[in-house]
Amino acid sequence: MTRPRRQLVDSRVTPYYHCISRCVRRLFLCGDADEHRKQWIENRLQQLARIFAIEVCSYAILDNHMHLVLRLNDQLAASWTDEQVVRRWADLFPPRGKNRKPLPLTKQWVQERLADTGWIARTRQRLNDLGWFMKCLKEPIARMANHEENCRGAFWDPRFKSIAILDEEALLTTMAYVDLNVFAAGKSATPENSPHTSLKARIEHAKQVSASAGGPNRSHTGNSPDNVDLNDEAFWLVPLQDRRGQGADRAGILPNVTLRSYLELLDWSSRLNRPGKARISPDAAGILQRLGTSADHWQERLQKIQANDRFFGVVTASSREVLQRLAEQTGRKKVANFSGPPF
Repeated sequence: MTRPRRQLVDSRVTPYYHCISRCVRRLFLCGDADEHRKQWIENRLQQLARIFAIEVCSYAILDNHMHLVLRLNDQLAASWTDEQVVRRWADLFPPRGKNRKPLPLTKQWVQERLADTGWIARTRQRLNDLGWFMKCLKEPIARMANHEENCRGAFWDPRFKSIAILDEEALLTTMAYVDLNVFAAGKSATPENSPHTSLKARIEHAKQVSASAGGPNRSHTGNSPDNVDLNDEAFWLVPLQDRRGQGADRAGILPNVTLRSYLELLDWSSRLNRPGKARISPDAAGILQRLGTSADHWQERLQKIQANDRFFGVVTASSREVLQRLAEQTGRKKVANFSGPPF
């Protein structure tokens, strides 16, 4: 039975969620002549990441569906002033006139919203709500596509899939699966050149920062720059490495995963289905060791996810203890694991 979203998403359990949304009837509405719509989605993602207290860890946009790994940030939402909440909402839904065209934001409009404390509380919650984030992502794309084709009707399936990610190994496995999705679908020759993915966006950002700093731009893994371990704290995607222990203000994903080592892990993972060519690098092996797993377990788990076309399950975890603890907390006998039985 389908569960309400409020029962599936709880930032107290985990802030990380793998979201999948398909085009209606699995039609290829973002492929071939409509390939440009993928850039619409990518641009909208970047805009929403700067407005919501929901951060984008990874994404992949394909011809008829998209994958996102998102992180809820309760602390950020709570830190905003009331006026910041109003202005962020106005960036999403500006005041409009009788002709429905946007009007300039006025001080009077802001003050009227500030006087309504109930509205402020609801809006602050919505700016950290997974359902509202996906609504604000998908609805404008559907409108633009319908306007382009001069038609009406649904563009997306009405309900998106959200899968809670419960531990670090499951998080990194899911991100790798998402970043390799376009490559696995045969849409690119190498993972780092996969269009409309967070992997390509991170590499392009590192190249730009390196070029602006006058640094080298030699090849390291595919087309990635040699000095890929640059500080990406100002980038719109969540930084891969958590550098708060080194004085950074923004939380990263994992403390021991640099962009360079993540590229090595993806490069090795992309070769797993090619007999005789998968040789794990020291950087990739080091990540798996720090996560308390092994190359064999990583390979089996990643291949299980890649083979899962139905996206069955509401959580993904790498240990039975994590699943049992969640089941006890939520009053269920068991929870379905998206990545298959844990080790």
